[in-house]
Amino acid sequence: MKKIQMVDLQSQYAKIKDIVDPSIQEVMDSAAFINGPKVHQFQKNLEDYLGVKHVIPCANGTDALQITMMGLGLQPGDEVITADFTFAATVEVIALLQLTPVLVDVDPVTFNIDVEAIKNAITPKTKAIIPVHLFGLPAEMDAIMALAEEHNLYVIEDNAQAIGASYTHKDGSKTKTGAIGHVASTSFFPSKNLGCYGDGGAIFTNDDDLAHTIRGIVNHGMYERYHHDVVGVNSRLDAIQAAVLDAKLPHLDTYNKARRNAARKYNEAFKNHPNIVTPTGLEQDDNDDAHVFHQYTLNLKGVDRDALVAHLQANNIPCGVYYPIPLHLQKAYQDERYNEDDFTVTNQLIKSVISLPMHTELDDEQIEFITSTVLNFINSNK
Repeated sequence: MKKIQMVDLQSQYAKIKDIVDPSIQEVMDSAAFINGPKVHQFQKNLEDYLGVKHVIPCANGTDALQITMMGLGLQPGDEVITADFTFAATVEVIALLQLTPVLVDVDPVTFNIDVEAIKNAITPKTKAIIPVHLFGLPAEMDAIMALAEEHNLYVIEDNAQAIGASYTHKDGSKTKTGAIGHVASTSFFPSKNLGCYGDGGAIFTNDDDLAHTIRGIVNHGMYERYHHDVVGVNSRLDAIQAAVLDAKLPHLDTYNKARRNAARKYNEAFKNHPNIVTPTGLEQDDNDDAHVFHQYTLNLKGVDRDALVAHLQANNIPCGVYYPIPLHLQKAYQDERYNEDDFTVTNQLIKSVISLPMHTELDDEQIEFITSTVLNFINSNK
């Protein structure tokens, strides 16, 4: 059996080497390393794929979030609501800009931000909501957009884990995540569903004026060389990374389908087990792409999660705990405003979730070994 990895980028690269290498070589031959033709080509192709008017590439996903908030003109003291159960980058940039993060609980089934919790958190100081499409499953965007419209708020989609996912609206129509809110950010970190071979990110919007503002911010606030019209940063996607991403973009749907197929096999192996709650998002037919499984995450019931982690590692099976500490308890983001009773779901999930290997190269033999190892541990420790 091939060595099991949490993410197998080597095997993925081997399959597309004949496409990626010439794309990189074009950049090397042209020496157009910054804002070159490959960057513009990738930008246009991603706009077409997502069905969004503007893609603004930048240096990484965290920059994308920060620049988005700068572009919206949010001011110190403005409140921004987001999920407590997610990676720190989402709240990090809120704090960096001296905005006020307002963390709320998540849904126990989807792990995404709880709409009722958002409602309860809105105050006259609230200016924006950041739903995170966690682990690749779209948040409840219709309800969130309705709330935003009612209270005149911005919606910033954190699409770092869900690129390629589609959200099905109440009327049955579909929109790619990242093209629903007022603006969105994403990361092209190598392990993402669409990842480059270094750092990279992008911002998406259908708002022409906002896109213009953001294009200046990413490039030192310049629209004309040496004319600094807004306060900006230096955050550009380099052309070599754009070349990699443009070579991989046509494969994204295939990659996501492979992830969904692996998730389906995991789910079947764990089906109806009293101690395992499998991820939602696979209830639709094979052509539905609601969940793109950046992570495959189980919610364990009555299982010593940390002991299972140790058991898997002892059997050379990598795994992850996303996330072991909620944001409201992180030293950097603790605040006396928070009440533990408002985070009952998050406080339970941090003790019970475990993410198994998930990538495009998982094969049946690996999945069978992973699932049987998990089941043997749980069944022998009841």
